[in-house]
This record gives sequence, C-alpha cells and structure tokens, in this order.
Amino acid sequence: MSSRYRITRAFQEKDGSAQVLTLEECKQYFSSKPDFIYSSVFTVKGETTMSIEGDFFMWSGGGDKPIPFRHYQGDLYVSGTDPVVIPKMLEVASELSADVAEG
Repeated sequence: MSSRYRITRAFQEKDGSAQVLTLEECKQYFSSKPDFIYSSVFTVKGETTMSIEGDFFMWSGGGDKPIPFRHYQGDLYVSGTDPVVIPKMLEVASELSADVAEG
C-alpha cells in the first residue's frame, strides 16, 4: 500500500499564521543537492504515458527511477511507495526546518 507524505511548515506559526515552503526557497535548497534536478513536468510511463505539469524536484538516489518531490501550495509532496525515500524525506524536512505529515 502506498502512502503519500508532505513536508510542511503548516504546524509552525509565526505572527499568528502558518508558515509555508516557497518555491523559490525550494529551488535554492535543491540546487545545492547534486542528486536532485528541477523539472516543470513529470512524465509517468506505463501502458499509457501521462505528463503532469507542476514544480518537481526529481531525486535520482532512489534507484532505477527518479522519485518526484512535488512543490504544491507551500508544501512538498512525495510518495512513500519506495522505502528508500523515507530517510531522504526526513533529511530534506530537517534541513528545511519543516515537519513530515501523512497526506
């Protein structure tokens, strides 16, 4: 069974409002990581091919297929299907001073 996780600052408040991960902050952070590449399209290939537009940071350290970390509405989303992603997700969250939540 697959779980989806989000790296978020939604549980942190400053001046009475929840904090977000900005796209610019994520681009700057991931640009210093050689195992991540930014992409504005994520393509899934199988019996059919589907392309999804968005802001993706593709992690190449997950084996034979890159694993997308998607920035969406102030959070980063990643699938927990592959167990190798969990330690990387926790590392990213820690370095961005964020939390990990299911969903």
